[in-house]
Amino acid sequence: MIPIPAIGHLPPVFEFSKRLISQTNRLSVTIVLIRTPFAPEIESFSDSLAASCDPDRIKFIRVSGPNIPPLESIKSAHTFFPQFLDSQKDAVREVARGIVARSAGSGSGNPLLAGFVFDMFCSALMGTAAEFGVPAYVFSPPNATFLGFVFHVQKLHDEERVDTTELPDSVGELAVPCLTRPVPRWALPDVVADKVWLPIMLGHTRRIREAKGILVNTFRELESYALDSMGGDDCIPPIYPVGPVVNLEIDDVVYDDRTNEIFRWLDDQPESSVVFLCFGTMGRFGGDQVGEIARGLERSGHRFLWALRRPPSDYDDLTNILPEGFSDRTVGNGRVVGWVPQKAVLAHKAVGGFVSHCGWNSILESLWFGVQVAVWPMYAEQQLNAFQLVVELGLATEIKISNRMTGDDKDIVSATEVERGIKRLMEEGVEERRAKLKKISEIARKTLMDGGSSFTSTNHFVRNVLD
Repeated sequence: MIPIPAIGHLPPVFEFSKRLISQTNRLSVTIVLIRTPFAPEIESFSDSLAASCDPDRIKFIRVSGPNIPPLESIKSAHTFFPQFLDSQKDAVREVARGIVARSAGSGSGNPLLAGFVFDMFCSALMGTAAEFGVPAYVFSPPNATFLGFVFHVQKLHDEERVDTTELPDSVGELAVPCLTRPVPRWALPDVVADKVWLPIMLGHTRRIREAKGILVNTFRELESYALDSMGGDDCIPPIYPVGPVVNLEIDDVVYDDRTNEIFRWLDDQPESSVVFLCFGTMGRFGGDQVGEIARGLERSGHRFLWALRRPPSDYDDLTNILPEGFSDRTVGNGRVVGWVPQKAVLAHKAVGGFVSHCGWNSILESLWFGVQVAVWPMYAEQQLNAFQLVVELGLATEIKISNRMTGDDKDIVSATEVERGIKRLMEEGVEERRAKLKKISEIARKTLMDGGSSFTSTNHFVRNVLD
Protein backbone atom coordinates (compact mmCIF):
# COMPACT_ATOMS: atom_id res chain seq x y z
CA MET A 1 0.00 0.00 0.00
CA ILE A 2 1.35 3.38 -1.01
CA PRO A 3 -0.16 6.45 0.68
CA ILE A 4 0.84 10.03 -0.03
CA PRO A 5 2.85 11.60 2.80
CA ALA A 6 0.01 13.71 4.18
CA ILE A 7 -1.43 13.59 7.69
CA GLY A 8 -5.02 13.32 6.45
CA HIS A 9 -4.22 10.42 4.12
CA LEU A 10 -2.03 8.22 6.34
CA PRO A 11 -4.47 7.15 9.10
CA PRO A 12 -7.05 5.56 6.75
CA VAL A 13 -4.33 3.48 5.07
CA PHE A 14 -3.02 2.23 8.41
CA GLU A 15 -6.52 1.47 9.67
CA PHE A 16 -7.56 -0.32 6.49
CA SER A 17 -4.39 -2.42 6.65
CA LYS A 18 -5.36 -3.51 10.17
CA ARG A 19 -8.88 -4.22 8.96
CA LEU A 20 -7.56 -6.41 6.13
CA ILE A 21 -5.43 -8.65 8.31
CA SER A 22 -8.21 -8.96 10.88
CA GLN A 23 -10.63 -10.25 8.23
CA THR A 24 -8.29 -12.69 6.48
CA ASN A 25 -5.11 -14.59 7.32
CA ARG A 26 -4.30 -14.95 3.62
CA LEU A 27 -2.90 -11.45 3.19
CA SER A 28 -0.13 -9.42 4.75
CA VAL A 29 0.56 -5.77 4.05
CA THR A 30 3.67 -3.74 3.27
CA ILE A 31 3.13 0.01 3.60
CA VAL A 32 5.59 2.12 1.61
CA LEU A 33 6.14 5.42 3.40
CA ILE A 34 7.54 8.13 1.14
CA ARG A 35 9.80 10.56 2.96
CA THR A 36 9.26 14.24 2.30
CA PRO A 37 11.64 16.95 3.52
CA PHE A 38 8.88 19.55 3.68
CA ALA A 39 6.84 18.00 6.49
CA PRO A 40 9.21 16.44 9.03
CA GLU A 41 6.31 15.87 11.43
CA ILE A 42 4.96 13.22 9.01
CA GLU A 43 7.70 10.77 9.99
CA SER A 44 7.00 10.90 13.73
CA PHE A 45 3.27 10.81 13.01
CA SER A 46 3.62 7.66 10.90
CA ASP A 47 5.79 6.12 13.64
CA SER A 48 2.96 6.62 16.12
CA LEU A 49 0.50 4.97 13.72
CA ALA A 50 2.86 2.05 13.07
CA ALA A 51 3.12 1.35 16.80
CA SER A 52 -0.50 0.15 16.81
CA CYS A 53 0.02 -2.41 14.01
CA ASP A 54 0.93 -6.11 14.14
CA PRO A 55 4.60 -6.17 13.02
CA ASP A 56 4.30 -9.77 11.79
CA ARG A 57 1.52 -8.93 9.35
CA ILE A 58 2.06 -5.24 8.56
CA LYS A 59 5.53 -4.08 7.57
CA PHE A 60 6.75 -0.55 6.92
CA ILE A 61 9.42 0.49 4.47
CA ARG A 62 10.52 4.12 4.19
CA VAL A 63 11.79 5.25 0.82
CA SER A 64 13.45 8.39 -0.46
CA GLY A 65 13.66 9.33 -4.08
CA PRO A 66 16.32 11.44 -5.79
CA ASN A 67 17.75 14.59 -4.29
CA ILE A 68 15.05 17.16 -3.61
CA PRO A 69 15.70 20.81 -4.55
CA PRO A 70 15.75 23.39 -1.75
CA LEU A 71 12.31 24.50 -0.63
CA GLU A 72 12.97 28.11 -1.62
CA SER A 73 13.65 27.08 -5.24
CA ILE A 74 10.21 25.51 -5.68
CA LYS A 75 7.86 27.96 -7.38
CA SER A 76 4.61 26.01 -7.00
CA ALA A 77 3.73 23.26 -4.53
CA HIS A 78 0.84 22.37 -6.84
CA THR A 79 3.15 21.30 -9.64
CA PHE A 80 6.07 20.13 -7.53
CA PHE A 81 4.26 17.53 -5.46
CA PRO A 82 3.07 15.41 -8.43
CA GLN A 83 6.62 15.56 -9.83
CA PHE A 84 8.00 14.55 -6.44
CA LEU A 85 5.71 11.51 -6.25
CA ASP A 86 6.56 10.54 -9.83
CA SER A 87 10.25 10.57 -8.87
CA GLN A 88 9.61 7.77 -6.34
CA LYS A 89 9.01 5.11 -9.03
CA ASP A 90 12.48 3.56 -8.75
CA ALA A 91 12.22 3.39 -4.95
CA VAL A 92 8.81 1.68 -5.17
CA ARG A 93 10.18 -0.79 -7.74
CA GLU A 94 12.99 -1.72 -5.35
CA VAL A 95 10.48 -2.49 -2.60
CA ALA A 96 8.49 -4.71 -4.97
CA ARG A 97 11.65 -6.46 -6.18
CA GLY A 98 12.56 -7.22 -2.59
CA ILE A 99 9.16 -8.82 -1.93
CA VAL A 100 9.41 -10.89 -5.12
CA ALA A 101 12.97 -12.00 -4.31
CA ARG A 102 12.07 -13.05 -0.78
CA SER A 103 9.02 -15.01 -1.94
CA ALA A 104 11.14 -16.83 -4.55
CA GLY A 105 13.54 -18.19 -1.96
CA SER A 106 13.35 -21.93 -1.46
CA GLY A 107 11.09 -22.76 1.46
CA SER A 108 11.04 -19.11 2.46
CA GLY A 109 7.39 -19.07 3.44
CA ASN A 110 7.33 -15.38 2.51
CA PRO A 111 4.14 -14.10 0.87
CA LEU A 112 3.85 -13.54 -2.86
CA LEU A 113 3.32 -10.08 -4.29
CA ALA A 114 -0.46 -10.02 -4.90
CA GLY A 115 -1.05 -6.41 -5.89
CA PHE A 116 -0.57 -2.71 -5.18
CA VAL A 117 -2.99 -0.30 -3.53
CA PHE A 118 -2.17 3.31 -4.41
CA ASP A 119 -3.55 6.45 -2.83
CA MET A 120 -5.64 8.20 -5.49
CA PHE A 121 -3.07 11.01 -5.60
CA CYS A 122 -0.25 8.50 -6.21
CA SER A 123 -1.75 7.46 -9.55
CA ALA A 124 1.47 8.35 -11.39
CA LEU A 125 3.03 5.27 -9.73
CA MET A 126 0.31 2.86 -10.89
CA GLY A 127 2.32 1.61 -13.88
CA THR A 128 4.66 -0.11 -11.43
CA ALA A 129 2.05 -2.81 -10.79
CA ALA A 130 1.93 -3.81 -14.47
CA GLU A 131 5.71 -4.18 -14.49
CA PHE A 132 5.35 -6.95 -11.90
CA GLY A 133 2.29 -8.52 -13.50
CA VAL A 134 -0.04 -7.77 -10.58
CA PRO A 135 -3.19 -5.60 -10.36
CA ALA A 136 -3.27 -1.97 -9.29
CA TYR A 137 -6.04 -0.86 -6.94
CA VAL A 138 -6.74 2.68 -5.77
CA PHE A 139 -7.60 3.83 -2.26
CA SER A 140 -9.69 7.01 -1.96
CA PRO A 141 -9.47 8.67 1.49
CA PRO A 142 -12.09 11.23 0.30
CA ASN A 143 -15.66 10.03 0.02
CA ALA A 144 -17.69 8.54 -2.83
CA THR A 145 -19.30 11.87 -3.70
CA PHE A 146 -15.92 13.48 -4.32
CA LEU A 147 -14.82 10.48 -6.39
CA GLY A 148 -17.98 10.57 -8.51
CA PHE A 149 -17.65 14.34 -8.86
CA VAL A 150 -14.10 14.26 -10.28
CA PHE A 151 -15.01 11.38 -12.62
CA HIS A 152 -17.86 13.52 -13.99
CA VAL A 153 -15.69 16.63 -14.35
CA GLN A 154 -13.08 14.61 -16.25
CA LYS A 155 -15.76 13.22 -18.56
CA LEU A 156 -17.16 16.72 -19.19
CA HIS A 157 -13.68 17.99 -19.97
CA ASP A 158 -12.65 15.16 -22.30
CA GLU A 159 -15.95 14.64 -24.13
CA GLU A 160 -17.56 18.09 -24.10
CA ARG A 161 -14.55 20.38 -23.57
CA VAL A 162 -16.08 21.88 -20.42
CA ASP A 163 -13.50 23.73 -18.31
CA THR A 164 -14.81 23.93 -14.74
CA THR A 165 -12.35 26.73 -13.94
CA GLU A 166 -14.07 28.95 -16.50
CA LEU A 167 -17.76 28.35 -15.90
CA PRO A 168 -19.54 31.58 -16.87
CA ASP A 169 -21.23 33.64 -14.18
CA SER A 170 -24.58 32.63 -15.67
CA VAL A 171 -23.85 29.02 -14.67
CA GLY A 172 -24.60 29.14 -10.97
CA GLU A 173 -24.52 25.40 -10.38
CA LEU A 174 -23.39 22.12 -11.90
CA ALA A 175 -25.54 18.98 -12.13
CA VAL A 176 -23.56 15.84 -11.30
CA PRO A 177 -24.69 12.18 -11.31
CA CYS A 178 -23.40 11.51 -7.79
CA LEU A 179 -25.74 13.99 -6.06
CA THR A 180 -29.49 14.51 -6.22
CA ARG A 181 -29.08 18.29 -6.17
CA PRO A 182 -26.94 20.47 -8.44
CA VAL A 183 -23.70 21.71 -6.90
CA PRO A 184 -23.26 25.51 -6.53
CA ARG A 185 -20.09 27.02 -7.91
CA TRP A 186 -18.82 27.86 -4.43
CA ALA A 187 -18.84 24.15 -3.53
CA LEU A 188 -16.49 23.09 -6.34
CA PRO A 189 -13.39 21.40 -4.85
CA ASP A 190 -10.08 23.20 -5.30
CA VAL A 191 -8.82 20.49 -7.64
CA VAL A 192 -11.47 21.34 -10.27
CA ALA A 193 -11.83 25.07 -9.60
CA ASP A 194 -8.15 26.00 -9.82
CA LYS A 195 -6.35 26.34 -13.17
CA VAL A 196 -3.14 24.78 -11.86
CA TRP A 197 -4.84 21.90 -10.07
CA LEU A 198 -7.39 20.94 -12.73
CA PRO A 199 -4.99 19.34 -15.28
CA ILE A 200 -3.26 17.48 -12.44
CA MET A 201 -6.58 16.10 -11.18
CA LEU A 202 -7.70 15.17 -14.70
CA GLY A 203 -4.52 13.12 -15.08
CA HIS A 204 -5.16 11.33 -11.79
CA THR A 205 -8.76 10.59 -12.74
CA ARG A 206 -7.88 9.17 -16.16
CA ARG A 207 -5.31 6.84 -14.59
CA ILE A 208 -7.67 5.80 -11.79
CA ARG A 209 -10.09 4.53 -14.44
CA GLU A 210 -7.42 1.94 -15.34
CA ALA A 211 -7.36 0.42 -11.84
CA LYS A 212 -8.77 -3.03 -11.14
CA GLY A 213 -10.88 -1.61 -8.31
CA ILE A 214 -11.31 1.42 -6.05
CA LEU A 215 -11.52 1.28 -2.26
CA VAL A 216 -13.48 4.23 -0.85
CA ASN A 217 -13.55 5.50 2.72
CA THR A 218 -17.32 5.51 3.09
CA PHE A 219 -20.18 3.11 3.75
CA ARG A 220 -23.06 2.23 1.48
CA GLU A 221 -25.82 3.36 3.81
CA LEU A 222 -24.36 6.88 3.93
CA GLU A 223 -23.62 7.41 0.22
CA SER A 224 -25.78 4.91 -1.64
CA TYR A 225 -26.78 7.46 -4.30
CA ALA A 226 -23.18 8.33 -5.21
CA LEU A 227 -22.10 4.69 -5.15
CA ASP A 228 -25.00 3.60 -7.37
CA SER A 229 -24.24 6.39 -9.85
CA MET A 230 -20.71 5.03 -10.33
CA GLY A 231 -21.79 1.40 -10.24
CA GLY A 232 -23.81 1.95 -13.40
CA ASP A 233 -20.86 3.39 -15.35
CA ASP A 234 -18.90 0.77 -17.30
CA CYS A 235 -15.95 3.16 -17.56
CA ILE A 236 -15.45 3.23 -13.78
CA PRO A 237 -13.74 0.27 -12.04
CA PRO A 238 -15.60 -1.70 -9.36
CA ILE A 239 -16.07 0.35 -6.18
CA TYR A 240 -15.51 -1.16 -2.72
CA PRO A 241 -16.99 1.02 0.07
CA VAL A 242 -14.97 -0.08 3.11
CA GLY A 243 -15.49 2.74 5.62
CA PRO A 244 -15.60 4.27 8.01
CA VAL A 245 -11.81 3.78 7.90
CA VAL A 246 -10.63 5.90 10.82
CA ASN A 247 -8.95 5.08 14.10
CA LEU A 248 -11.92 5.03 16.42
CA GLU A 249 -10.25 3.72 19.56
CA ILE A 250 -10.32 6.32 22.33
CA ASP A 251 -8.37 4.41 24.97
CA ASP A 252 -5.01 4.89 23.22
CA VAL A 253 -4.86 8.61 24.09
CA VAL A 254 -1.83 9.65 26.12
CA TYR A 255 -3.05 11.87 28.95
CA ASP A 256 -0.67 14.51 30.28
CA ASP A 257 -1.52 17.12 32.92
CA ARG A 258 -2.96 19.54 30.35
CA THR A 259 -5.13 16.88 28.70
CA ASN A 260 -6.33 15.62 32.09
CA GLU A 261 -7.39 19.16 33.01
CA ILE A 262 -9.42 19.45 29.79
CA PHE A 263 -11.30 16.23 30.48
CA ARG A 264 -11.87 17.09 34.13
CA TRP A 265 -13.50 20.30 32.91
CA LEU A 266 -15.63 18.36 30.40
CA ASP A 267 -16.67 15.95 33.15
CA ASP A 268 -18.14 18.89 35.06
CA GLN A 269 -20.30 20.12 32.15
CA PRO A 270 -23.93 19.10 31.50
CA GLU A 271 -24.56 16.46 28.86
CA SER A 272 -24.50 17.68 25.23
CA SER A 273 -23.87 21.28 26.33
CA VAL A 274 -20.38 21.99 24.95
CA VAL A 275 -19.52 23.22 21.44
CA PHE A 276 -16.18 21.80 20.28
CA LEU A 277 -14.29 23.88 17.70
CA CYS A 278 -11.45 22.18 15.83
CA PHE A 279 -10.18 22.91 12.32
CA GLY A 280 -7.84 20.06 11.41
CA THR A 281 -4.10 19.76 10.96
CA MET A 282 -3.84 22.66 8.49
CA GLY A 283 -6.58 25.00 9.66
CA ARG A 284 -5.12 28.30 10.81
CA PHE A 285 -6.48 31.80 11.42
CA GLY A 286 -5.00 35.27 11.56
CA GLY A 287 -5.49 37.49 14.58
CA ASP A 288 -8.53 39.30 13.14
CA GLN A 289 -10.39 36.04 12.51
CA VAL A 290 -9.47 34.70 15.95
CA GLY A 291 -10.97 37.86 17.44
CA GLU A 292 -14.22 37.41 15.51
CA ILE A 293 -14.52 33.77 16.62
CA ALA A 294 -13.88 34.74 20.23
CA ARG A 295 -16.50 37.49 20.18
CA GLY A 296 -19.02 35.20 18.48
CA LEU A 297 -18.45 32.47 21.05
CA GLU A 298 -18.81 34.89 23.94
CA ARG A 299 -22.04 36.38 22.57
CA SER A 300 -23.56 32.95 21.90
CA GLY A 301 -23.57 32.17 25.61
CA HIS A 302 -22.85 28.48 24.98
CA ARG A 303 -20.16 26.43 26.65
CA PHE A 304 -17.20 25.76 24.37
CA LEU A 305 -13.90 23.95 23.96
CA TRP A 306 -11.81 25.63 21.24
CA ALA A 307 -8.70 23.96 19.83
CA LEU A 308 -6.77 27.00 18.59
CA ARG A 309 -3.51 26.15 16.85
CA ARG A 310 -0.90 27.53 14.48
CA PRO A 311 -0.07 24.40 12.44
CA PRO A 312 2.10 22.43 12.64
CA SER A 313 2.38 23.44 16.32
CA ASP A 314 0.50 25.23 19.09
CA TYR A 315 0.74 28.90 20.03
CA ASP A 316 3.35 29.65 22.70
CA ASP A 317 0.90 31.91 24.53
CA LEU A 318 -2.78 31.97 23.58
CA THR A 319 -3.40 35.18 25.53
CA ASN A 320 -1.37 37.09 22.94
CA ILE A 321 -3.82 36.32 20.12
CA LEU A 322 -7.15 36.31 21.98
CA PRO A 323 -9.05 39.59 22.58
CA GLU A 324 -8.10 41.37 25.78
CA GLY A 325 -10.05 40.04 28.75
CA PHE A 326 -11.68 37.21 26.77
CA SER A 327 -10.18 34.41 28.87
CA ASP A 328 -11.21 36.07 32.14
CA ARG A 329 -14.76 36.76 30.96
CA THR A 330 -15.32 33.20 29.69
CA VAL A 331 -13.40 31.22 32.29
CA GLY A 332 -16.59 29.68 33.66
CA ASN A 333 -18.02 28.93 30.25
CA GLY A 334 -15.23 27.62 28.08
CA ARG A 335 -11.65 26.65 27.42
CA VAL A 336 -9.23 27.67 24.66
CA VAL A 337 -6.53 25.05 24.25
CA GLY A 338 -3.94 23.84 21.76
CA TRP A 339 -3.91 20.31 20.43
CA VAL A 340 -6.54 17.95 21.86
CA PRO A 341 -7.34 14.28 21.14
CA GLN A 342 -10.28 14.95 18.84
CA LYS A 343 -11.90 11.51 18.88
CA ALA A 344 -11.82 11.36 22.70
CA VAL A 345 -13.42 14.80 22.89
CA LEU A 346 -16.14 13.85 20.39
CA ALA A 347 -16.83 10.70 22.41
CA HIS A 348 -17.37 12.68 25.63
CA LYS A 349 -20.99 12.97 26.77
CA ALA A 350 -20.64 16.71 27.44
CA VAL A 351 -19.97 17.52 23.78
CA GLY A 352 -23.16 18.45 21.94
CA GLY A 353 -21.86 20.15 18.81
CA PHE A 354 -18.78 20.23 16.60
CA VAL A 355 -17.63 23.22 14.53
CA SER A 356 -15.50 21.55 11.87
CA HIS A 357 -13.50 22.32 8.74
CA CYS A 358 -15.22 19.32 7.13
CA GLY A 359 -12.19 17.14 6.52
CA TRP A 360 -13.63 13.71 5.73
CA ASN A 361 -11.82 11.94 8.58
CA SER A 362 -13.31 14.43 11.06
CA ILE A 363 -16.78 14.02 9.56
CA LEU A 364 -16.60 10.24 9.88
CA GLU A 365 -15.54 10.59 13.52
CA SER A 366 -18.46 12.91 14.26
CA LEU A 367 -20.89 10.51 12.57
CA TRP A 368 -19.46 7.57 14.50
CA PHE A 369 -19.99 9.33 17.83
CA GLY A 370 -23.31 10.90 16.77
CA VAL A 371 -22.21 14.51 17.30
CA GLN A 372 -23.96 17.19 15.22
CA VAL A 373 -21.74 19.40 13.06
CA ALA A 374 -21.67 23.07 12.03
CA VAL A 375 -19.61 23.27 8.85
CA TRP A 376 -16.82 25.77 8.27
CA PRO A 377 -14.98 24.45 5.18
CA MET A 378 -11.57 25.84 4.24
CA TYR A 379 -9.78 24.08 1.40
CA ALA A 380 -9.47 20.95 -0.80
CA GLU A 381 -12.83 19.14 -1.14
CA GLN A 382 -14.23 20.48 2.13
CA GLN A 383 -16.76 22.80 0.45
CA LEU A 384 -18.25 19.81 -1.38
CA ASN A 385 -18.31 17.83 1.88
CA ALA A 386 -20.12 20.73 3.55
CA PHE A 387 -22.70 20.96 0.76
CA GLN A 388 -23.30 17.22 0.97
CA LEU A 389 -23.77 17.22 4.75
CA VAL A 390 -26.00 20.30 4.97
CA VAL A 391 -27.98 20.34 1.72
CA GLU A 392 -27.91 16.80 0.36
CA LEU A 393 -28.11 14.75 3.57
CA GLY A 394 -29.53 17.21 6.12
CA LEU A 395 -27.09 15.99 8.77
CA ALA A 396 -25.41 19.31 9.61
CA THR A 397 -25.86 23.05 9.89
CA GLU A 398 -23.40 25.82 9.02
CA ILE A 399 -21.23 28.58 10.33
CA LYS A 400 -20.43 29.67 6.77
CA ILE A 401 -20.93 26.90 4.22
CA SER A 402 -19.35 28.77 1.29
CA ASN A 403 -16.17 29.73 3.14
CA ARG A 404 -12.81 29.11 1.44
CA MET A 405 -9.41 29.76 3.02
CA THR A 406 -7.57 32.21 0.74
CA GLY A 407 -5.46 34.24 3.14
CA ASP A 408 -7.41 37.37 2.15
CA ASP A 409 -8.53 39.49 5.11
CA LYS A 410 -11.73 40.27 3.20
CA ASP A 411 -12.84 36.67 3.70
CA ILE A 412 -13.14 36.94 7.47
CA VAL A 413 -16.22 35.30 8.99
CA SER A 414 -17.80 37.86 11.30
CA ALA A 415 -18.58 37.47 14.99
CA THR A 416 -22.26 37.80 14.09
CA GLU A 417 -22.02 34.85 11.69
CA VAL A 418 -20.19 32.79 14.31
CA GLU A 419 -22.77 33.65 16.98
CA ARG A 420 -25.70 32.82 14.69
CA GLY A 421 -24.08 29.59 13.53
CA ILE A 422 -23.46 28.34 17.05
CA LYS A 423 -26.98 29.22 18.17
CA ARG A 424 -28.36 27.46 15.09
CA LEU A 425 -26.27 24.39 15.92
CA MET A 426 -27.23 24.24 19.59
CA GLU A 427 -30.78 25.64 19.60
CA GLU A 428 -32.55 25.03 16.26
CA GLY A 429 -33.72 21.63 15.00
CA VAL A 430 -31.42 19.92 17.46
CA GLU A 431 -33.59 16.95 18.37
CA GLU A 432 -34.29 16.06 14.74
CA ARG A 433 -30.59 16.20 13.78
CA ARG A 434 -29.52 14.21 16.82
CA ALA A 435 -32.10 11.52 16.05
CA LYS A 436 -30.74 11.24 12.50
CA LEU A 437 -27.18 11.13 13.76
CA LYS A 438 -27.96 8.48 16.36
CA LYS A 439 -29.31 6.28 13.59
CA ILE A 440 -26.29 6.95 11.34
CA SER A 441 -23.94 6.20 14.26
CA GLU A 442 -25.62 2.84 14.84
CA ILE A 443 -25.45 2.00 11.12
CA ALA A 444 -21.76 3.00 10.92
CA ARG A 445 -20.92 0.55 13.70
CA LYS A 446 -22.99 -2.27 12.22
CA THR A 447 -21.43 -1.88 8.78
CA LEU A 448 -18.04 -2.95 10.16
CA MET A 449 -19.40 -6.05 11.89
CA ASP A 450 -19.48 -9.50 10.35
CA GLY A 451 -22.21 -9.35 7.70
CA GLY A 452 -22.23 -5.54 7.57
CA SER A 453 -21.95 -3.80 4.21
CA SER A 454 -18.35 -2.57 4.59
CA PHE A 455 -17.22 -5.86 6.15
CA THR A 456 -18.73 -7.70 3.18
CA SER A 457 -17.25 -5.24 0.68
CA THR A 458 -13.80 -5.75 2.21
CA ASN A 459 -14.21 -9.52 1.81
CA HIS A 460 -15.17 -9.01 -1.84
CA PHE A 461 -11.98 -7.01 -2.32
CA VAL A 462 -9.89 -9.75 -0.69
CA ARG A 463 -11.40 -12.39 -2.98
CA ASN A 464 -10.74 -10.16 -5.99
CA VAL A 465 -7.07 -9.81 -5.02
CA LEU A 466 -6.60 -13.54 -4.42
CA ASP A 467 -8.53 -14.85 -7.44
